[in-house]
Amino acid sequence: MAKGIRIGLDEVVCHFAELEDPRSEINRRHPLVSVVVIAMMAVLAGAGGPTGIAKWARLKEDLLTRLLPLPNGVPRKDVFRRVLATLKPQAFQACFGNWLQSMRDKAAEVTEIEKPVVAIDGKTLRRSHDKRKGLGALHSVSAWASDFGLSLGQVATDAKSNEITAIPELLRLIDIKGAIITIDAMGTQTAIAAQVINGGGDWLFAVKGNQEKLHDAVIEFVDKQMETAFSDCGARQQITEETGHGREETRHYVQMPAPKTLPGFSRWKGLLTIGVAILHCIRDEKQTVDIRYFISSLPMGVKQFGSSGKFVGHFWL
Repeated sequence: MAKGIRIGLDEVVCHFAELEDPRSEINRRHPLVSVVVIAMMAVLAGAGGPTGIAKWARLKEDLLTRLLPLPNGVPRKDVFRRVLATLKPQAFQACFGNWLQSMRDKAAEVTEIEKPVVAIDGKTLRRSHDKRKGLGALHSVSAWASDFGLSLGQVATDAKSNEITAIPELLRLIDIKGAIITIDAMGTQTAIAAQVINGGGDWLFAVKGNQEKLHDAVIEFVDKQMETAFSDCGARQQITEETGHGREETRHYVQMPAPKTLPGFSRWKGLLTIGVAILHCIRDEKQTVDIRYFISSLPMGVKQFGSSGKFVGHFWL
């Protein structure tokens, strides 16, 4: 969460108060909202499964009984197991999404950032596979509001190649109005660009070999403009330098209006600009250069392009 922003537990509880309780009314000793909120807090603290959640709850019992309605003390693991197994996922997702949206709104108010960058990125969880059971590694696609330090949503997939279908689902779960959506090359798709524009956001996509004709055309155009030091295309440039962790980095950003001669120009809804980012790094006396190309619906503004582009994929990590 953005620095200096505190969220009270009552602000969490109110978003889950309307959840329908799936349990029988017989022997219902713990309010549903308390069970759900404790489970979420425990998982965020690193607990795994009903046993881990119950153990965390016992360690925090004095605090929890003061802050939550728990007339019979903290629940046991069987309560968490029963609730988590029978709770309707879509209903919980709706409540959870509303809570995240409220935190985004509060962070936006405090930071006064009008166009937050939301990085869409796929990750594979280490050691999540099980060869003996024929289970592959767990892969997920998440939306990270970098300006707020807040994860807005996550969708699990059964393979990295399924990011293309997971991204639209994830974008439907979050409010993208006014945001800048950044996605690495896997998600550089015309349908996703249209979805972002229709949702009131802007997009910045990395261009790589999976969009071969577009990738080659962007490189060719940038190289041609480089011959005249970008003086003939209305380009804007920014150079930043950083030192730390034993390395020196120079980042050179160039942004220019997108030429209408790009392959499929009209199919990219909102397309306005293209850009190139060059990272020159010196570490342990070794020099490396990394170059990335982008297309975007962002208008000209190289500072905004640079601050958004550094969150695409793993380029700047």
